[in-house]
Amino acid sequence: MLEALTAATLAAAAPMPQFKSKTTSRPALREITILHAGSRPNFDASLATHAGNHLARWLTTLPPNKLTCVSYARALRALATRMQWRSQFIGEAQLKRLGAGAFLAVSRANSHRGAGIAKLSYRPKVKSRGSIALVGKGICFDTGGINLKSHKSMYQMHEDMQGSAVAVGTLLALSELKAPFDIDCWVALTENEIAPQAYRPQEVVTAVNGVTIQVAHSDAEGRMVLADTLALAARSKPHVILDFATLTGACIGALTERMSGVFSNRDAWRASLEQAGRDSGERVWAFPMDEDYDSDLDSPIADLLQCTPDSKGDHILAARFLNRFVPADIGWVHVDLAASNRRGGLAHIPTDITGFGVRFAVEWLMNGAAAGAWGMSKNQYKTTK
Repeated sequence: MLEALTAATLAAAAPMPQFKSKTTSRPALREITILHAGSRPNFDASLATHAGNHLARWLTTLPPNKLTCVSYARALRALATRMQWRSQFIGEAQLKRLGAGAFLAVSRANSHRGAGIAKLSYRPKVKSRGSIALVGKGICFDTGGINLKSHKSMYQMHEDMQGSAVAVGTLLALSELKAPFDIDCWVALTENEIAPQAYRPQEVVTAVNGVTIQVAHSDAEGRMVLADTLALAARSKPHVILDFATLTGACIGALTERMSGVFSNRDAWRASLEQAGRDSGERVWAFPMDEDYDSDLDSPIADLLQCTPDSKGDHILAARFLNRFVPADIGWVHVDLAASNRRGGLAHIPTDITGFGVRFAVEWLMNGAAAGAWGMSKNQYKTTK
């Protein structure tokens, strides 16, 4: 109860970006006094997950002319310096040399050449107990491309980078908790614009792992940038890859905005993922990942069809698409952020933009039964209870 009250208080007091010429100031929360009859509670996890969630919500709230690929990358470098993370930015020229054709197909319509993949690396001061890769979709604005979105659908598309913000927020929270893991955070930064050079349906592009993709719809850009980013993240052979993306409307249709969907190439993790959702207050539902879904993505001219024209079960097919870019010997979890935006907020988060995923990820990575995937027994490193 104390943890829940603290989380709600911190979330309500956290400032969000404001650009009004005249603002009404409100008193800042400076101190919380808690009278508790039991032993002194530990609020480290509450403070860490709040910091990560607040960062995710703050970044996602920023207007698209304030948070561009260029300014986003600059902000990540500044954060890396403050947190003593290593940072690297893989720009378009280097991505071309690497053969990242899926990412570059999406980014080529940009009016600038600032797109790329940012990599932030945290290393613990104690002996590492395993390696984690966090991956986030960072589409700073999504017009839909050649398959242009409607006005209503495009209105909030500056939020299409929330997956990347959740990945960075999770890295921040784990860093504050001094997590005993090597953690790399990969952030795919671009826009999906409409222009004469925009990528088109029926193009065939080659991803960084050599898989050829037949493009079906330019508004399925998220899985394109994630494909190359996941393949690059997998090269260092982490014990687990966890990716976040505002990827499909189908997942919202299935769950509404109350929960998010999770998909994994490890059936044994399904129960621990859903339990972590319940324990963290960020509920998730594990969808099927059976191989027979792959037949829907058969292409007559390429290795893989990007998506189907009718969008049936698109959340599942998107996950099966992404599965082609993660080697089977690496445990992988994909989070389709259906709960990224909910009118009136969600649970203790009062803003429409929820930052969903930070608390869930910290709970699963630090406390979940899946910690055994890299040699930790359940509850060996207990922090969030």
